[in-house]
Amino acid sequence: MNKKIITSMLLCALLSSMMAVAQKFDKIDDAPVDISYLTTRKVPKPLVKVVYGRPQKESNNVFGEQVPFGEIWRTGANEATEVKFYTDMSFGRKLVKAGTYVLHTIPGEQEWTIILNSNTDTWGSYFYDETKDVVRIKIPAKEGEVIDVFSIGFKEDFKSTFMVLAWDATRIDIPLATQDAILAKI
Repeated sequence: MNKKIITSMLLCALLSSMMAVAQKFDKIDDAPVDISYLTTRKVPKPLVKVVYGRPQKESNNVFGEQVPFGEIWRTGANEATEVKFYTDMSFGRKLVKAGTYVLHTIPGEQEWTIILNSNTDTWGSYFYDETKDVVRIKIPAKEGEVIDVFSIGFKEDFKSTFMVLAWDATRIDIPLATQDAILAKI
């Protein structure tokens, strides 16, 4: 009977130690994933969803130092930023069909190249394939308050809607519109 008790206690101790090890996490990611939605009062479901990594400012000037000018950027951290359109949309005044795309950018001092690409589920821009570009537009860079963590959000300005990329003192406002909004203006 003693052997059964000792064996049971050893088995319990072994299982407990294995469960304790299994509960440990690797170092917490410095660039956590975030999700941003564009919704309206008129439509019950979202119009746009963006899933992206949020890198933190590590240098005096993010753009030109931490993120080089003139080079393809994943527009966030880790896995490439994904944009899902739940309806056909105008993205930077170019029509894009409903679906999921990867957002890449090429930052510049005065303007940025914004790219929607159909090659989804990729890590960063390492597998960027220009032949899969759906939209390629140029947007002027603006200044804003300094933000230490990269963020993507949406804003409405009068009757216009924008997807806003913000980090450090840089702002990129990408015009968005649904087909209904475009038809209402005609």
